[in-house]
Amino acid sequence: MVRIWIAGGGTGGHVYPGLAVLQALRETVPVEPLYVGGPGSVEERLAGRAGLRFVGVPAGGVHGLAPWQVAWNLIKLARGFLAALRLGRRERPQALFVTGGYASVPVALAAWALRAPILLYLPDIEPGLAVRFIARLATRVAVTTEDSRPFFPTGKAVVTGYPVRPEFVGLVRASAREGLGLRADEPVVLVLGGSHGARSINRAVTEGLEGLLEEAQVVHVSGELDWPWVAERAERLGTELRSRYHPYAYLHEEMGMALAAADLAVSRAGASILGELPCFGLPAVLVPYPHAWRYQRVNAEWLAARGAAVVLEDG
Repeated sequence: MVRIWIAGGGTGGHVYPGLAVLQALRETVPVEPLYVGGPGSVEERLAGRAGLRFVGVPAGGVHGLAPWQVAWNLIKLARGFLAALRLGRRERPQALFVTGGYASVPVALAAWALRAPILLYLPDIEPGLAVRFIARLATRVAVTTEDSRPFFPTGKAVVTGYPVRPEFVGLVRASAREGLGLRADEPVVLVLGGSHGARSINRAVTEGLEGLLEEAQVVHVSGELDWPWVAERAERLGTELRSRYHPYAYLHEEMGMALAAADLAVSRAGASILGELPCFGLPAVLVPYPHAWRYQRVNAEWLAARGAAVVLEDG
């Protein structure tokens, strides 16, 4: 039985690759997995849905913060490292699979201190601060595309592609539309607010909803934060338009069907777009989140340069 830790999160695009790799690993060797991440986080919720044991450790980011916030978060990172180290001395992990995000830094430090091999996976095109730091500790680095390899020491990175969820494989449009209650012969626009919600996208879609629904069916995944007013907006539609509008707070197992059913996606440009959109050959209008580090813009421009997307500015 291989004792493996998984770390990484903050968004579903960083959690789902770890879950996909774990599922593939389980088909090869017996494993005893433990997900280690931020308390009350996206990774805790998704790990719980997957039936995984989860342990939370303190952590905090440092990018773009005021000096006092950086100092406080460095203290949290130190506390997280000590908590992960104590956990590791009890659990004795034999390997760590990590996908980045600030919550994964103390876990990677603990695994390194315990001399457990670390496999780092970069789901985005360009690494952020956490991934750049963890890469120094990692045994190997897996990347989605060849364009990511130069960010790491020569010989350390291997191009693997994005590990999509196994349930995505084999989905076809006709059965996906039937499963979601969509009409088979009319176009479908999939609007993705992300795991946290993208308010500007959600607002733009709902403000022009009647006109959009005259042209296409809409599957709208708003994210939990905006769900109350998105649901209320749906209730104000007339009967015919309401039958063409399919809003959800979040999709888990059904996300593959939504991607397979769609003709066009409107989305932020988080890590998952590099695997999930190409998996279904789905063109997209991408709106990178403007108030964070540049990784979403890099992801979006990478797909746009290959004719797979167009990029719009937020606002």
